[in-house]
Amino acid sequence: GGAEKLVLLNDIADVEAFISGAEVVVVGFFQEPESPEASQLHLAAARIPEVPFALSCSPAVREHFGVTAATLTLFRRADKDRRDLDLNSEEIDADKMSRFIRMNELRLVTEYNPTTAVGVLHSSLLLHLLLFTDKKSPEHPEQMRRYRAAAELFEGKILFILVDINLKSNEQVMTYFRLKKSQLPALAIFHTPDEKNDVLPLDEVSIERVKDFCSAFLQ
Repeated sequence: GGAEKLVLLNDIADVEAFISGAEVVVVGFFQEPESPEASQLHLAAARIPEVPFALSCSPAVREHFGVTAATLTLFRRADKDRRDLDLNSEEIDADKMSRFIRMNELRLVTEYNPTTAVGVLHSSLLLHLLLFTDKKSPEHPEQMRRYRAAAELFEGKILFILVDINLKSNEQVMTYFRLKKSQLPALAIFHTPDEKNDVLPLDEVSIERVKDFCSAFLQ
């Protein structure tokens, strides 16, 4: 369960290696490994098994990462960014921790839904690429494999997003880009500061098509 999952790291190099080891990781910077925050972190870790969790109680580590008070920090590879949750400001429990993680866990390809929408909107990456597709289609696993491979080429430049058209809340996203179901799968690229965008219906999702579409927009 959560107990074995929560790694105790008190060396700066170990924490940095832990952070670079996955797309999304969570580190609790606490003063005591037996603190109330730590027990809540154990509960949150057990609820989110796909995200690696660590705990560090070293003053040197806290200083290195610019953390003064008890803080829950989520590090992510997709936009080379981090999000901090100050645990001293209010009563923080496993529910709030879990919600914070779910909202901010942007990945190389992030699935868009009402929870991740918050993190997507606040990402430091201003270019977003959306793949509109049907997750239930038999082609979906292969499409995702190629889309993910393309995402790695633009890591740190473009936020890659998957929009599943089976999700009712995603219909308004399709409407925004003036897309119909008959045109899918389709790509849409969006520059958040000025809302400049471009749309490309696809016959198939290939690494080459995604790459060309992104490169043309970047130029």
